Amino acid sequence: MRTRMRYRYDRRNPLRRRSDVVEAWTALVVAVLLFVAAPLAGAAVGWWAYDSSRSLATAQRAERRHVSATLVENAPIAVPSVQDSKQPLYQVKVRWTEPGRGARTGPAMVPAGSLRGDRTDVWLDGRGRSVAPPVTDTLVWQHAVTTGVWTTGGVVGLVMLARIAERRIAERHRMAEWEEEWARTGPEWRKRTA
Repeated sequence: MRTRMRYRYDRRNPLRRRSDVVEAWTALVVAVLLFVAAPLAGAAVGWWAYDSSRSLATAQRAERRHVSATLVENAPIAVPSVQDSKQPLYQVKVRWTEPGRGARTGPAMVPAGSLRGDRTDVWLDGRGRSVAPPVTDTLVWQHAVTTGVWTTGGVVGLVMLARIAERRIAERHRMAEWEEEWARTGPEWRKRTA
């Protein structure tokens, strides 16, 4: 079978059709796209995502500051769950002291079951509002890798869809070529059998 397929695409082969040549070249293009272009596209988009996330994290770290706060109220107690072993976070009121501004209060996310008087960390923006902590390096890498993998998968999916469409079109052309050949040779065969 392998020998037959190799000679099917050979230029000197009288059974070679134009659709066979197109299919052979298309297979080569698809292989290059799958094994070279898709990983390169994923890597390029991943690096772009890393750079943009890294600059966002750097800006957040420069803008936000960390203070230690005391809980003013108790956080609700978590209801045990079989599905999620992670402890939920609840928003409660906390108090902290800022130099030059005095004591301030605001909301903060704390683990379930935290009691009044416990210490927690609060991140503040330039205006002194409580905000989420800055993006960590781990999240930056996770975002970059996920974006790169999804881009690679998307390119592979598009290439495979294009290959399926090309195969259907090539099959249609191949059948038309066979019909044309049979229209020329069919009458001769019928004369021999009659």
